Amino acid sequence: MRKNHNLVYAPDFDTAARINTRLAAIGNLASDGRPILGLPSRDLLEIVLESSDRSHLVPAHVWTPWFSTLGSKGGYDSVDECFRDLSGHIFAIETGLSSDPAMNWQWSALDRFTLISNSDAHSAPKLGREATLFNTERSYDALFNAMKTKRGFVGTYEFFPEEGKYHHDGHRNCDVCLLPEATLSHNGRCPECGGPITVGVLHRIQKLADRKAPQPPQQAPDYDYIIPLPEILAEIRKCGPATKAVMKDFLQAISTFGNEFNLLKLAPVTDIHRQISPVLAEAVRRMREHEVKPVPGYDGLYGVIKIFSDEELNHSSLF
Repeated sequence: MRKNHNLVYAPDFDTAARINTRLAAIGNLASDGRPILGLPSRDLLEIVLESSDRSHLVPAHVWTPWFSTLGSKGGYDSVDECFRDLSGHIFAIETGLSSDPAMNWQWSALDRFTLISNSDAHSAPKLGREATLFNTERSYDALFNAMKTKRGFVGTYEFFPEEGKYHHDGHRNCDVCLLPEATLSHNGRCPECGGPITVGVLHRIQKLADRKAPQPPQQAPDYDYIIPLPEILAEIRKCGPATKAVMKDFLQAISTFGNEFNLLKLAPVTDIHRQISPVLAEAVRRMREHEVKPVPGYDGLYGVIKIFSDEELNHSSLF
């Protein structure tokens, strides 16, 4: 059995109602925010296309081992294999937290797709932790035209892929994190308990890739990395990102610079230094220059992107 998550877009509520009517005959739409439907992704795409010529489907977090089009656990080996005769209607794929465009550019079969990055709406603070950027009018059709033509599609803000919870291979119960070559040397079994290793995104992409190095398609949009601001503030304070102290710092920063993206990517570092703190200014500078120390995630465990060493944080005068 193959299990895939897909994003379905409808231009208006009447179209959404027509899609829901068709899907309600297949599964219980009220059972979950992401209802489970017993039909192939290809057939879901057919229902979407029949609802309106302005409805669209985008495969979600395509490399995640579980519930994805190309993942290691029950995925397909190509988008065409999944959507078959309707694969020409797929113009974009969502890359997920554990991969970035460069990783996807190692496989020529993906060159025809626009690579978007979204955030699961599981909780409000996580909205925007990855984002797709447009320079278009603010309309439904303009957004999808930009994805189809690349005109007005600016690119994406990405997690450092190591922070994604399926970047490396591993077995969480045994605290085992492996590179692809180590997984192969152990025949896909955990070296501690002998159970199956969850093959991560890095390994899966390397298996399907036909290029030794990333090769951006012609006119490929740009991308850049971000670290959610609460995570940066939590590292500085040496506490959890949901603590009151971090939330207080977060609200102060947002009230000063307008929104999180402005502070992380646009505000001059000198302004952050002067209006917030020198430590946060240095953290933002390092993030922008990719001067970070990643600890990769695996088997459902998020990775950690370290900006400072413990010694630096213990001697804040360094900043």
